[in-house]
Amino acid sequence: ELSEFFQKTYGPTGASHAKPFEGGRSWAGARPERRAIAYDSLGIASHMGVLRRFIKVGETDLLVAELGLYGVRPDLERMGIAHSVGALSPSLRELGVPFAFGTVRHAMRNHVERYCQQGMASILTGVRVRSSIPEVHPDLPSTRTEDPLVVVFPVGQPMSDWPPGTLIERNGMEL
Repeated sequence: ELSEFFQKTYGPTGASHAKPFEGGRSWAGARPERRAIAYDSLGIASHMGVLRRFIKVGETDLLVAELGLYGVRPDLERMGIAHSVGALSPSLRELGVPFAFGTVRHAMRNHVERYCQQGMASILTGVRVRSSIPEVHPDLPSTRTEDPLVVVFPVGQPMSDWPPGTLIERNGMEL
């Protein structure tokens, strides 16, 4: 059911975005440690994955809860990401992480900015993110560096404790 949900949710943004979920897979890169799944009478309404991991921000190794695999069924869009992250707050605190972190496409900027105006998160600009590539080929690099919007949610520490740096190394695949 999750595989079908992701194919329908990510497919309209490009066939390549739905491809990882073919064959019943419910993750695209790194497998989530926890999931928040909302259901209604039509089935899966929304999903967000969480993976606790160390990332490197500049020169600092930092434990975070990476948020990813975010999706909302198209008929429910515009209800607000705050509901999903808000529902995860107790679970994020339970993980004992200072921050939650995620990346989104620049096309999502207005959506994320509205959420950040509530003071729940901050968008970091001018930060690139290096990740391992899930499908490694001998003739291609094993990592890629992108320039997404980086969103940080303070969980156990204030935003002022986020380390400086213009490169985040995921130390693994994107969630």
